[in-house]
Amino acid sequence: MATCLPFRVVPFKPSSSTRAAKITCSSVAAQSRLAKQDLLSLIADQDRGLKTQADPARRAAIIDAIDALADLGKGTVTTGTDLSATWRLLWTTEKEQLFIIQNASVFGTRAGDVLQVIDVGRKVLNNVITFPPDGVFFVRSTIQVASQQRVNFRFTSAVLRGKSWEFPLPPFGKGWFETVYLDDEIRVVKDIREDYLVVDRAPYAWTE
Repeated sequence: MATCLPFRVVPFKPSSSTRAAKITCSSVAAQSRLAKQDLLSLIADQDRGLKTQADPARRAAIIDAIDALADLGKGTVTTGTDLSATWRLLWTTEKEQLFIIQNASVFGTRAGDVLQVIDVGRKVLNNVITFPPDGVFFVRSTIQVASQQRVNFRFTSAVLRGKSWEFPLPPFGKGWFETVYLDDEIRVVKDIREDYLVVDRAPYAWTE
């Protein structure tokens, strides 16, 4: 695979060798766009992963699409400042998140946006599930960049919050995740438990 990043244009002086590199990079970018479109098409009607739980064939196809993007993203750096954002869940295999999304009605509410809020510079991550209009459950974590694509995390606290009340919960665990693909729109993740996550950049910044 070429060492250039998909969707990044690097100025260069034309020569026989750089023309070949340009073709290779363009090919990688085109393949990435097609693989990304394929993945987004596969997850579009999956209700953030709820429907996928009962459809092994679709799950396998989605993971194949993720693996294709991961292959194209090998060698790229996904743990820099571009990782800092409010990321909104599109699809996941994480059973805990899907359970809460599916059963929010038990508490007389519904699950809204499910978010990962990452700040690489401050070394923090919040996992957030919103319950409109006023409820939220979030887990605070510290993070440490471990490699070009891997980030280690440690949970530090959790909070269930309503409009006029807050219930703290103890921290529970640590692990790592790898961002195997990252661009200006989406991020694709595999974690220590071999769960998968596809998120897009939310059109807003979530804060506590």
